[in-house]
Amino acid sequence: MIDVGLIGFGLAGRAFHAQVIRATPGLRLAAILQRHGNEAAEKYPDVRVVRSVQGLLDIREIRLVVIATPNETHAPIARQCLQAGRDVVVDKPFATTWKEAVRLVELARECGRLITVYQNRRYDGDFQAIRQIVADGTLGRIVRFETNYDRFRPDLKPGAWRERVGPGSGILFDLAPHLIDHALVLFGLPEAVTADVRVERSVAVVDDAFDVMLHYAAGMRAVLRSTMLAAAPRPRFVLHGTRGSFFKQSFDPQEINLRRGYVPENGPWGAEPQEDWGVVTTIENDVVTKRSVRSSNSDYRDYYANVREAILGRATLAVTPEHALDVMRVLEMAQESSTKRCTIAW
Repeated sequence: MIDVGLIGFGLAGRAFHAQVIRATPGLRLAAILQRHGNEAAEKYPDVRVVRSVQGLLDIREIRLVVIATPNETHAPIARQCLQAGRDVVVDKPFATTWKEAVRLVELARECGRLITVYQNRRYDGDFQAIRQIVADGTLGRIVRFETNYDRFRPDLKPGAWRERVGPGSGILFDLAPHLIDHALVLFGLPEAVTADVRVERSVAVVDDAFDVMLHYAAGMRAVLRSTMLAAAPRPRFVLHGTRGSFFKQSFDPQEINLRRGYVPENGPWGAEPQEDWGVVTTIENDVVTKRSVRSSNSDYRDYYANVREAILGRATLAVTPEHALDVMRVLEMAQESSTKRCTIAW
């Protein structure tokens, strides 16, 4: 059993970490750092609640620390935990700059500790199904991959640090890490990046929309998009290939369920009704064939199960530090591309 300390009990800590850790065999949520308020103690009366990072690190039994705090605090807290001899999971983004992230990876190596980033949406059931479709060559040579993560929030969210000016704020650092991770998992490193990172809402002071294009060989493009002004959201995933296309409109249900505090008692958390499955369309001899593609049985527990196995020396990390650095590199290339209004080579 691996004792886990969770730092932060806002939305990320409460919905996307605490509940998943509790549901993963072999992990025990031993302590939660909540600086103010009593929500953690009320939700988890059997878990120790502390008010400082040092207070959490003083609990010697804790082996793994999960950091779910505002983005600009990720690197300094991770550094403190590594130096205290703990393995570390950092919520995305890894840090607010690529150089900062590099220093964390180097420190983890020096300390002989594990460090990884929480790319939970890699374990969306629909994305896992897409991985299989691409691996099987169902669509032939892929020429275009689109992933959209839209919301409709015309007004600012009261008190949200992500919507205030500061390191790591804005929608690019909030949502793009998920989409970049998807593209890199499917297709590897791009040859270049072109991006438009912008403010669309008149009330916003940090970026609230982006279009990022990753350029690959043979004309393949990965297009990653998000906006806060999508009353009618775009499809979640689109793939076009030389043999057919894949289309999926709806989102994996895990996020909304966890936000509401709903944890399925049985079966995969990403299970969807058939009407929400993605559809593969192929055309052969002028005959159009459509078939539904069931989302896979994976869910966010698989992320933490992999971390558990890596700590115990029984598996390699799925989200390696090197991969996390590549995601940070693409984020910074997107910023540079948008600022300079040009394409940036890898």
